[in-house]
Amino acid sequence: MGKKSLIDYKIFIPALLVVIAISIPFAMYETESLELLNSIFSSIVNSFTWGYLWYGIILVVAGLYLSFSKYGKVVLGDPKEKPRFSLFEYSSILIAMGLGSTIMRTSMLQWTSVANDPPAGVEPGSPESILWGNAYSMFLWGFQVFAIFVLIAPAMGYILHVRKRPLMRISEACRSLFGDKFTDGLGGKFLDVLFLVSILSGAAVTLGLGAPIVTQNLAFLMDTEVTFTLTIIVTVVWVTLFSASAYAGIEKGIKRLSTWNMYIAGFFAVFILLAGPGVFILNYFSDSVSFLLMNYVNMSLNTDSVYDGGMSHVQSNTVFWFAYSATWAMLHGVFAAKISRGRTIKEMILTYFLAPTLISWIATGILGGLGVYQYLNGNMDILNLVENETRMAAIPEILSTLPLGWLAISIFMVVALIFLTTTLDSTTYTVAAYTSTRDMSKFEPPKILRIIIAAIITAVALVLMRIGGLPPLEVVSGLMGLPIIILQFILIWAAIRMMNEDEAWKHNVRK
Repeated sequence: MGKKSLIDYKIFIPALLVVIAISIPFAMYETESLELLNSIFSSIVNSFTWGYLWYGIILVVAGLYLSFSKYGKVVLGDPKEKPRFSLFEYSSILIAMGLGSTIMRTSMLQWTSVANDPPAGVEPGSPESILWGNAYSMFLWGFQVFAIFVLIAPAMGYILHVRKRPLMRISEACRSLFGDKFTDGLGGKFLDVLFLVSILSGAAVTLGLGAPIVTQNLAFLMDTEVTFTLTIIVTVVWVTLFSASAYAGIEKGIKRLSTWNMYIAGFFAVFILLAGPGVFILNYFSDSVSFLLMNYVNMSLNTDSVYDGGMSHVQSNTVFWFAYSATWAMLHGVFAAKISRGRTIKEMILTYFLAPTLISWIATGILGGLGVYQYLNGNMDILNLVENETRMAAIPEILSTLPLGWLAISIFMVVALIFLTTTLDSTTYTVAAYTSTRDMSKFEPPKILRIIIAAIITAVALVLMRIGGLPPLEVVSGLMGLPIIILQFILIWAAIRMMNEDEAWKHNVRK
């Protein structure tokens, strides 16, 4: 098989050209394009605030229905075959993919945004606003977001592991609904290009905007400024790691990194509890969970429609968060489908609902609690710091208050870097699998193709980091969520349709 035949250029080249075409004007006119895109995005968000909130709730209900109905016992693969990964390995991979390095940032600092701009009737900086802050940070990584991430996986997993379709593509999952003419024609190509545009642009943004999580901490340790040279060095190390991991594959690369990171993160959490204000953190964690459970419905559906002054951070950011999460839904769903051979629909959905949620709540309780403790005891004016300085710069400032602060910062960087690596190697692997012409029900995507994809994502990100254009591309990624939301519901319908056609709940279940 020649190299050119390893990749389907009919979907990859158009997607790459679209990303380049929209990136060039953004780079040339970054300020103007960002203003325009933000205006468009804000108009959509303001008009459909209610819709985004109900969208999250509906997907949770759909996930529970698929899990506990007759469809939940359907096995993705041969019912006699053992799952590809143990439950711990499987959960670790989903956690690394679902949370990524973003959890390191939001768990440490998200509470400050709410404390500075709390819901109506709550005084900024007050104890109640601080409770709102950490509880809301936990809410962000709750059931709605992970429902958004996993609900296309049943359809993708079914075509790959049960129907054994050779191409692991969105268009293929829609074949049972729209027929062969649509799937094999321009309609199918459009769906596949849409998927790739959203993932390639999102990956470039992740690579470009994820680096500061490491560079800010590294610059603090070295007592220097964050420069583009330092960013390049960190990015090169990072790219080398995720390229090597993607090249090694899921078992030897992604799985090992994900499980190692669980152990390192666990050690980091215990270190903070023992070396830092452990008793306060545990008490505050309990208070945060209690406050979250009491206000979960409020956070999920409230729009502040009867209050003057517009929405607070809780309402506006929730809508943005769901919209931006929808952009990544395709990637998470396709990757989850690929690694779920041998799992039932119920096991796949509930593991994605519960494992990342539990870890994110623990991370938020510990890292957020550490920052709150320093603020309440007057050691750091964090609320002013995040308003007047680079937000990421507050992270090493908080960690440095611990005994052996340099060690805490170092471990934080390692965990963040591995999370970043597992996010992008999963992305690279998924794009390679998606565009490959190999039979994905039998083989892995070619290793050389994984490296090519990694190189392309890196090149786009580095160019945009240097000349500008990443912030507008981030907004475009958020806008991409709109058509993907529609596609999500189509794929849920497709999954049910295929299982009904095959009566899978009778024939493809464990005895």
